[in-house]
Amino acid sequence: MPTEWVNWSGSLRFTPAQIARPADEGEVAVLVRRAAEAGRTIRPVGSGHSSTGIVATDDLLVAFDQFRGILATDQVRAQATVQAGTTLEVLGRDLARVGLDFPNLGDVATQTIAGVIATGTHGSGRNLHNLACLLVGGRLVTGGEVVEFGEDDPEVLRAARVSLGALGIMTQIRLQLVPAYTIQRREYCTTMDASWAHLDELIAENRGCDFYWYPRSDEVKLRLLNPPDGGTTDLPYARLVTDVRGPAHEVIPQHSHLPYRFDEMEYAIPREAGLACFRDVRKCVMTTHRRTVGWRILYRTVAADDAYLSPAYGRPTVTISLHQNASLPSWDYFRDIEPIFRAFGGRPHWAKKHTLGAKELRPLYPQWDRFLAVRQRLDPQGVFLSPSLRDLLGVEGS
Repeated sequence: MPTEWVNWSGSLRFTPAQIARPADEGEVAVLVRRAAEAGRTIRPVGSGHSSTGIVATDDLLVAFDQFRGILATDQVRAQATVQAGTTLEVLGRDLARVGLDFPNLGDVATQTIAGVIATGTHGSGRNLHNLACLLVGGRLVTGGEVVEFGEDDPEVLRAARVSLGALGIMTQIRLQLVPAYTIQRREYCTTMDASWAHLDELIAENRGCDFYWYPRSDEVKLRLLNPPDGGTTDLPYARLVTDVRGPAHEVIPQHSHLPYRFDEMEYAIPREAGLACFRDVRKCVMTTHRRTVGWRILYRTVAADDAYLSPAYGRPTVTISLHQNASLPSWDYFRDIEPIFRAFGGRPHWAKKHTLGAKELRPLYPQWDRFLAVRQRLDPQGVFLSPSLRDLLGVEGS
């Protein structure tokens, strides 16, 4: 009997015809070949942190519970080849044993490495890219064969870095990492009015800088991440509440196992417009949604990149994330703020709530057609295109 699949927050539910859990790449290839022969579609799924329809299917869902662990490391080049279903949390721990680490992470490390690469998940830092940019090669089961790709094929690589699972199924992923390092995390409490004039300088002076704004109290938590004793240390307008240092993979993600669930909308804004956009968001929240929104709003920075469907493609970026308790209504809130994001040229996070389709998305991505050309070359039969993904990408099909 088909089993319902539910995402982490509980906001996305669907019943695939079948859920497969292959043990190795050979079994994945068999699943794909049989699906192609039968005219079926396949969607890969990671740990379920996405709350958009890109994973949803009424056909075959493929989970990667058994694709875990590090396959090879190269300390000289600071690279590692890993299995696609390994979580960031496990990878951080295991990479530390061989002296390697991620250059950056987000608040949560329970996602699979394939999932964060497919959706452009990120941390914060003006010179730090999203995690998809760590991808420098790997193995991909496409609609026709198993393909090994790398930096010698930049078209496939730039499409694979934020692929939405539309090119095929990644089984092995080669990552460009950095030598293991210690980082210091300092958190400060202040108010929006007190910190407003200092935000640009904090972003410029620190390796990592972001802030949470709490609508009910109008207070702010500033978070600075730097090499030990580096970055801004004199903040007379703020009160230091946290000061810890340690391995980056342990110190950066602090919300991996929250006991409560939430839904999220995030848009990527050109960095020069970030604070102006946030002012308008804050005004809307304060005047309309303050009574019903108890969750914080997160402001981060991401470096520009060249991945075809990356929200940071071609421009230094600010991201603004709305959160709401999963047990409370969120769509009225999200839909009210989304036009503000769009007015500033925002691109939605692929794994978080938004209302855009191909008609609205295509003008936001200069390399949209190049991505679709790579997708067509690797999967001409559309084995990896569910109806919802066809709609999102604007790909016609039966």
